[in-house]
Amino acid sequence: MYQEPKRRVRWITPKQAGALLNALPEHQRDIALFALATGLRQSNVVRLRWSQVDLERRTAWIAADEAKGGEDIHVSLCDLAVEVLERQRGKHAEHVFTYKGNPIRYVNTKAWRNALKRAGIADFRWHDLRHTWASWLIQNGTPLYDLQEMGGWKSAAMVRRYAHLAPAHMARHAAVVDGLLRVTSTAQ
Repeated sequence: MYQEPKRRVRWITPKQAGALLNALPEHQRDIALFALATGLRQSNVVRLRWSQVDLERRTAWIAADEAKGGEDIHVSLCDLAVEVLERQRGKHAEHVFTYKGNPIRYVNTKAWRNALKRAGIADFRWHDLRHTWASWLIQNGTPLYDLQEMGGWKSAAMVRRYAHLAPAHMARHAAVVDGLLRVTSTAQ
């Protein structure tokens, strides 16, 4: 059997994300910031409707028929995501993200590519915002199971590709053996 190619995991640092956001036009800045804050896929962000958002409960949801994995996704909204949504309120009756009164349909535009150049970021796609969100969470101690739930991944295998980004997180588990061996070696 042929080996499957390794999936690409490309992410940027918070400093690089700041440079990118500063280089984007305002309407794209908010949509990219929302993607970084929620980890939602491009299609779920651009198609987001107000009927899918509950600002009071700080949640959004993606219905199974709109989710790549075919299951509902519950999205807990952080403060930044809520702030972005508040800025969008009143711009359109149905769609969350708009430009000049019309729903945004595409984000991989010339403005996006030019902003990447101005920010000095190469080899970066819109979907890599999702990889960035997942990478940041893993690097800061989010358990793989929680990340799987948050990101709407159907299998644990899809999430394990981020595990290598948090080797220090496993140090506390390795320390268990250290403690056991120290007791054993000092008892002799």
